Amino acid sequence: MDLLALVDFNLVARHGGVGRAARATGRPKATLSRRVVELESSLGLRLFERGARVLKLTEEGKALHQRTSVLLNEIDETAGAIAQGGTRPRGRLRISAPMLFSQAAMGKLAAGFALQYPEVRLEVTTEDRPVDMVEEAYDLVIRVNPAADENLVGRIFLRDRLLVVAPPGLAAPGAGHAVPAVMRGTRRERAAWNVLTPAGKAVIEVEPVLCLASLFMVRDAVRLGVGAAQLPLSLVSHDLAAGTLVSWGDIDGPETALWALYPSRRLLSARVSAFLAYLQQAFPSGAPDELAAYIAS
Repeated sequence: MDLLALVDFNLVARHGGVGRAARATGRPKATLSRRVVELESSLGLRLFERGARVLKLTEEGKALHQRTSVLLNEIDETAGAIAQGGTRPRGRLRISAPMLFSQAAMGKLAAGFALQYPEVRLEVTTEDRPVDMVEEAYDLVIRVNPAADENLVGRIFLRDRLLVVAPPGLAAPGAGHAVPAVMRGTRRERAAWNVLTPAGKAVIEVEPVLCLASLFMVRDAVRLGVGAAQLPLSLVSHDLAAGTLVSWGDIDGPETALWALYPSRRLLSARVSAFLAYLQQAFPSGAPDELAAYIAS
């Protein structure tokens, strides 16, 4: 594949047409058009649908643009950094982060990182769904207990654990009766929570009385005495220390680990390395109390 033809194809794809790409870059229209035709011929694929006034990417063209534009940008940024005699973080950094972590800490993290690295154009999206890092052009993804993926590598930067917490005035759970519970989501049927207490394992029967979309909303409802709930230690550690909430035990299950992930086949760019280092600086030991202190500060 002709690398120069690939570069010109991405210029035309990014600007939405040969004329627009020529005006934006100062390149001759004839050269850009010829290179695109040569690339299509070498691949044996039609990359654009050509109309009288419209140039639209085909499905194959979209796939090629998505997969190669990020790599070409990395080559360009690496060459620029070497030419300047260093590896200063610069360029676009796209991050996907889960809802709870974004609400709790991502705004402050992003602002601090932007101030420290003004040449990085940081973009953060908030979503809990799995994302395709290559197809969607993400440089870094933050996820909770992600499934194993041989195409991704990363590191744990925070650990947390789930507790059952309740207002002090709520009667402690006992055999044979359910306690009122605040739930995340829309689940309304009765449930049971398996917990670990100093006395050993126990089962708490619960009756959902309020269902909410956010764990911050759940915490606020528990603070006001609506019922018990499962909440991360990082969200309630200050309440437990102050005695405004009490713990009925840890949820019996795997720990909650936040991972920072990136594609294994991609060279780690200076901007991704800088953000990973910034996370390490913000949470040196990765303990729940560090996240709680970061949220409260």
